[in-house]
Amino acid sequence: MLNRLKRYWMKKRLKDPHYTFLFETPSKDEVVVFDTETTGLNTKEDEIVSIGAVKVKGNRILTSSALHLYVQCERNISPESIKIHQIRACDMQNCIKPEEAIATFLDFIGPRPLVGYYLEFDVAMVNRWVKPILGITLPNQLIEISSLYYDKKVGKIPKGHVDLRFETILKTLDIPNFGQHDALNDAIMTAIMYVKLKTLNQI
Repeated sequence: MLNRLKRYWMKKRLKDPHYTFLFETPSKDEVVVFDTETTGLNTKEDEIVSIGAVKVKGNRILTSSALHLYVQCERNISPESIKIHQIRACDMQNCIKPEEAIATFLDFIGPRPLVGYYLEFDVAMVNRWVKPILGITLPNQLIEISSLYYDKKVGKIPKGHVDLRFETILKTLDIPNFGQHDALNDAIMTAIMYVKLKTLNQI
């Protein structure tokens, strides 16, 4: 009930009627898994460098229609961030403006639930641009991979301590590491995690 009221309130505050599709009922068993790479870890000051997203329908990961955007940013990419995601200023020659990137991203995700690894950070970064454009933050349902993993694992671990590191989850689920800190690679690996966690009874 509370969630329905919140969505109703958000829809009423939506500035651009084009985006009412975000409030439609999503297709059954469809989600979008996404990840961002950024200039740093400060959600109030840093900026998005790239967005990677892939749709999952049932147990199928639709990599053929994946989304991978490089986003223009005013803030310099810090050397520490470059060490993590390997994206340098010279790699950003074909980047697009944040407003265009967010519009493309919103059209891609539609009303589908969003899945991610430590999703709160990525959603906060995206909402920095969504809020001025739409007047609201993302209304989509959020599904956190580390929470799904924890729920599957906690009963098997003494005293309930569960290692939630990305690499640990990959290894436990026997998923190959495609090379982390590329937004699209991370999104695809997280999508594989999601599909495996949906189908596994225990790990």
